[in-house]
Amino acid sequence: MSTASSETANVAAVFLNGVPASKYTLRKWPWRPYVTPFETILNHPYKGSGTEEDPYIIDWLPVDPEDPQRWPTVYKWTQIVLASFATLAVALSSSAYTGGIPSLLHDFGGSLRFWTGGVSLFVLGFAFGPLIWAPTSEVWGRRIIYIITYFFLTLWQGVSVASPNRGSVLVFRGLAGFFGSSPLANAGGTISDILSSKQMGLGMAMFSVAPFLGPALGPITGGFLGEAAGWKWVFGFLTIFCFVVLLALVVMSAETYSPLLLRQRATTLSKATGKVYRFRADAAKPLDVKALFIASLARPWKFLFLEPIVLIFSIYIAIIYGILYLNFAAYPIVFSTPKAVGGRGWSTGIEGLAFLGIMVGAILSVIATIFITNPQYLRRIKKRGYPEPEDRLPPAMYGGVFIVIGLAGFAATNGPDVHWIAPIIFGVPFGMGMVILFLAVMGYLVDTYTIYAASVLAANSVLRSLFGAAFPMFTHDMYDKLGIHWAAALPGFLAFACLPAPFLFYKYGKTIRAKCKYAAEAAAIFAQIMAARAAALAGTAGAADPEKTAGTAESIAEEEPYANPEMFDLERTMSMEEELGSPRNRPTELYHATSNTTQLARSMSPRSP
Repeated sequence: MSTASSETANVAAVFLNGVPASKYTLRKWPWRPYVTPFETILNHPYKGSGTEEDPYIIDWLPVDPEDPQRWPTVYKWTQIVLASFATLAVALSSSAYTGGIPSLLHDFGGSLRFWTGGVSLFVLGFAFGPLIWAPTSEVWGRRIIYIITYFFLTLWQGVSVASPNRGSVLVFRGLAGFFGSSPLANAGGTISDILSSKQMGLGMAMFSVAPFLGPALGPITGGFLGEAAGWKWVFGFLTIFCFVVLLALVVMSAETYSPLLLRQRATTLSKATGKVYRFRADAAKPLDVKALFIASLARPWKFLFLEPIVLIFSIYIAIIYGILYLNFAAYPIVFSTPKAVGGRGWSTGIEGLAFLGIMVGAILSVIATIFITNPQYLRRIKKRGYPEPEDRLPPAMYGGVFIVIGLAGFAATNGPDVHWIAPIIFGVPFGMGMVILFLAVMGYLVDTYTIYAASVLAANSVLRSLFGAAFPMFTHDMYDKLGIHWAAALPGFLAFACLPAPFLFYKYGKTIRAKCKYAAEAAAIFAQIMAARAAALAGTAGAADPEKTAGTAESIAEEEPYANPEMFDLERTMSMEEELGSPRNRPTELYHATSNTTQLARSMSPRSP
């Protein structure tokens, strides 16, 4: 393999097909403030000969302003805030709708059970939307998918205001949920695109609260709006909120997905010079869009039903997520039922304030993650000298206990004869335990399945969204038949039944992993790759078998078609090598198996020493 001549490149930089090289420099925009002069890109000595058989192989330059990992810190955090608000707006939309249900009943008739379906249909979109938006973002980029999907989210929210009948309201809710799920699928990927492993913990900790904070805020905003102005203003507020976020995305959101940016650069170089340039990963294995979509749609189900670890923890998380959305139907029953029939008689707006307990708990969980659980994780690794996936599980143990305490306390104190502050206070341990459990379990699944993390996280996401959609639908019947105490206790019993899972896996997890096909396979392959990488970094390449390592990469790419071939390149920059070489930080969810998903899903806990 030859190297491009810098002398030839400098000559070409004067005129390329009669066009000055400077004309190929990307234009600055608010969403693209940092560009690399095209002359600098062209003059870099790339490996290769510029032919179809031996193309020039491009990657980010050593000093490259367009590299998302090298953007200024302020600009990186601007993107994180945008991604977080995009997620928050969608999560808030899922529950704010409940504030308009009384006026929907007044205008269109129907029943509480029927209108609760508006929550379920919206959350149902969370189950299937990410299976589409995750792979499309890897083909066409994060930015364009954000903008297109948010446009349609805003459109369906706005059209809902003019709904002529009750059926159209629910249809528009389902469509809004489907398109609105895009940031849930891709916001974590955006963050992992731009933050190094050292920065990821704080970024993901701050972002991770959005999917839980939004549902808690929704009944508060929607409740007061619905009470004062009716359901149309609830949808109107959601439309305005989403439109503001859409404008911010159009003006300020940057494309962060490096493979897409480098493919575009390779195309520009080829057009300008007449030579053949390829993004490094594409040179090894061209992007297969069909395989990407097939994998995104089919493989999560395979892992869900064939891997006991994935199934057990996915059911656990799905039950807790379902309980969260069950509360959007249960709280109105507990707090808004008229006093004449044994309730507290709160108005719709005041009833929404009952969710403040869950909201406070979610916020406290992030503080606990940063200052308590992460340092504890590092101490466990330091004590043993190396990490194990089970090191992620202790927070899941006490997170599960917090959930049971919160649910049991709510069931015992939700009657009108007990002061109203008691059931709200018990929302704090539930909210706190829910987020802590979620982050710990996601970390465990990613550390267990490493190269298969994308499929595992997608399986978990689908199942929990299905539960989140289903649980509100039977809440009213459950409360009618069991009463407010036993109906509220039943979710607590479910959470209690799941409680032993992290304890058992903490003790027997290593043995169980060895007996699970994909968990054992992932561990063996990942260890082999890391050994080859360590040998290369140590300058002892002879100790590693390049052909064997390449074969491993190829076999994984066939098994996990949307795994990023970047993982197997032993000449990556140090930051990527550190991220892939250490069990690193920790999550909320992303989607191509090693590059983005593994970075994301490990991002909530700091790197091991």
